[in-house]
Formats: sequence, C-alpha cells, structure tokens
Amino acid sequence: MANTRTVTVINGDGIGPEVMAATIRVLEALKVPLEFEHKDAGAEVVAKYGTNLPHETVEAVLRSGVALKGPTGTVVGGGLPSANVGLRKRLDLYSSLRPVKSVKNVKTRYEDVDLIVVRENTESLYAGLEHIIVPGVVESLKIITEKASTRIARFGFEYAKKHGRKKVTGVHKANIMKLSDGLFLDCCRKVGREYPEIHYEEVIVDNLCMQLVKDPTRFDVMVLENLYGDIVSDLCAGLVGGLGMVPGANIGERTAVFEAVHGTAPDIAGKGIANPTALMMSAVMMLDYLDMGEEARRMENALHKVYGEGKIRTGDLGGSATTREFTDALIAAL
Repeated sequence: MANTRTVTVINGDGIGPEVMAATIRVLEALKVPLEFEHKDAGAEVVAKYGTNLPHETVEAVLRSGVALKGPTGTVVGGGLPSANVGLRKRLDLYSSLRPVKSVKNVKTRYEDVDLIVVRENTESLYAGLEHIIVPGVVESLKIITEKASTRIARFGFEYAKKHGRKKVTGVHKANIMKLSDGLFLDCCRKVGREYPEIHYEEVIVDNLCMQLVKDPTRFDVMVLENLYGDIVSDLCAGLVGGLGMVPGANIGERTAVFEAVHGTAPDIAGKGIANPTALMMSAVMMLDYLDMGEEARRMENALHKVYGEGKIRTGDLGGSATTREFTDALIAAL
C-alpha cells in the first residue's frame, strides 16, 4: 500500500506482549494502512543486549517517527536507569500528554471527569540526576530551564486552543522552591499572555491534589513539571477507574511514543486476563496523531460501545472476561 506508515512496536515486560497483541489485532481489524516493526526494550531484554534500551530500538523509532509501547519494568532502588526515562531523553519527547476521561458504566466516585494532564518530560527531579556525596548522603539535582518550561507551557496552551478548552492551570511549589518553580511559573505566565481567550490560573501542587479529589470538574488542562506530572497523572487516573483505563503519549518535535501508562503487572502476566484498554486508547491517540481520524473514531466508539453495554469486562473492573474475549467483543463492535 503506497501510503502505508511504519509503526515501531515495543512489547515491553510482564503483560506488555499480551495487551500489545490484543491492540494490534484491533488495528488490523480496522484495516489501517500501518505496518508494524517490532523492537525490544525493558527489563526482560537486559540479558540479551546488556541494556534495557538497545540502540537499534531508539534508531527504529527515529526512522519511523512513531512508536506504540507496552509497559517496561524498572527495579526499585537499584539496577539500570529507567528505559522509559532513557527513551524520552534520547528522543527528546518533551511532552507527556495524558487525557483522563470518565468511561460509561465504569463506576467511580465521579461521572463527568474530563481532564488533560500536560507534563514536562525531560528535566526536574524526575530526570534522575543524582550522586553520592559521601556515604550516607545523596544529592539529587532539580534542573529547570527556561527553554523546557516555555515549550511545555506552549504545548499546553496550544492543545487547549486546538481542542476548545477554556482553562490552563500551572501547577507548582514556588512557595518553597522559589527559583526553580518560580522560573517554571514565569514561563507559563509569559506564554499565557499570548492566549487571552484562555483563562490561566496557578495552583500549588499539594492543594491541587486535594482539590482534584474534592471536585475534579474545576480543572481542565493542567501543565506540570516532570515529577509533579508523574504523580498527578496517576491520581487523575484513579478518578476514572485506574491506570488500566487511561492512555498516554510522549511527544517531541520529530517523534512520538504512545504507551500504556500502567505497570507490567507480573502477578497476572501470561494468564491472558490483562485489561488492554489503556494501550488500545493510546492507539486511538496514535491514529489521531497520524491523521487517521476516521479510524480513530471507529476504534474509540467501539471501546465505548463495549463498556456502554456493560456485558464484557475484565477482572480489574469486576468482570470475568479474558483479554481475548474483550478484544473479540471490541472487534465485533467495529
């Protein structure tokens, strides 16, 4: 097919291969003009490559310009640096975009959640710049730059403008970290002045967490530096049923990686019971990114149809469907 687009596929660890296989089945059923090039990353390939992020995987994503990625494992408190962080740094995927929206018939405390989390992806404490000063003393460096803060703010305001959003919230801890978070806020304010049609506000990150739990409808698009964005995006996912229900994208100037934002779930890996919704919704975002809007809507509508009927759901949502049964229902709904 002349206009076929190559997508780099990274299965990841744990349940990654299962939810990826399910997602690709749906994409193939849609007959989208895509071909899939499989590459490795994650904890389970270290023995083969000596690293969790092989150079050829990074090169493949640079060539294709787009990747679909399953979850990858990272050892807590030791081991190699995160493959996720490494991929974002090497591809300069500066924006983490996570839409968080209620799904019909998925019972949660709130019914009308519709939030957009825009997270700076390349610096701050989450970049993992740390070293031992003397035994028993570790220093972690929080780096905030005008360049990175300005471009993530602009990404957030541009997203709001393009999608008809009315408000952008700059999230910070500038009452304590006056210089670093102060610079981040200053950049948000400067960019915000270029978008007078969009209301701009600022909220301290701990207060934001409390306000989200009390009333998530008061927020719209939130722009956060790296570590705050990682924490708040998971909190927001909890408002709509958990990480299994939320898609994610990491977007740069040249490339984009669409990924399931949940973990590897090693306790259920290989059992065929994982919920593939998060990766499937990430694939919907990928189709939109590739200007395949019609196919994206078909896939999205099929997901909502399956959930709306309430008959087929996986164990994490109180059902008994296997990954294959859920996927079969989704393909039938197409």
